[in-house]
Amino acid sequence: MAASLASPKTARAAPKGQQTKAVIVDAALALAAQIGLEGLSIGAVAELTKMSKSGVFAHFGSREELQISVVREYHARFEQEVFFPALKQPRGLLRLRAMFANWMKRTSAEIDSGCIYISGASEFDDRPGPVRDALVESVSIWQAAVLRAIEQSQAEGHLRADADARQLAFEIHGLILALHYEARFLRVPGSIARASMGFDNILARVAVGEAPGHAALDKTPARRLKTVR
Repeated sequence: MAASLASPKTARAAPKGQQTKAVIVDAALALAAQIGLEGLSIGAVAELTKMSKSGVFAHFGSREELQISVVREYHARFEQEVFFPALKQPRGLLRLRAMFANWMKRTSAEIDSGCIYISGASEFDDRPGPVRDALVESVSIWQAAVLRAIEQSQAEGHLRADADARQLAFEIHGLILALHYEARFLRVPGSIARASMGFDNILARVAVGEAPGHAALDKTPARRLKTVR
């Protein structure tokens, strides 16, 4: 029986190895936000973490695996900051509003750093492979969550049942893409407020009566985000 159990040394080594890997992924994620997934390399991450190349390589085995790990970590953090907090709101328009407000908060923070989803789409849009697959899976999961929130808003009677839910999801996603272009690339002042207003306009077009949050269009949290410099 004893032979099947991990030795004390092995048991202690596993958590340390996991911690080291987490440190590497964290550094790689910060680097990828600045230079893109394509700019990641074992050497660059080793230099950033003050580790040897062989030490970094031992945790991932390849540059591609490092990139995939970064995509998965970005997705996990996105869910923790944007999606899961919104689930505290009741099904329907309040939850949809919370999802967009959280999305805007994260987007505001990423104006100075960059969004892995957006930069990754540009880098891997025509490059089949595991990294592109990981990006597509992550973005698709989020888009499905937005669509589900819209459909639930319709089921709750907050949005018109005859509205095209996929069109609404498309337009909402488009606001975030436009915001990154206007705020991060062009540095246009007021871009965050315009994206927030665009979201309000989309909902107002299909809202049913006094839907939850409908009377508070001028109080959306997104408008209190920092001004783009």
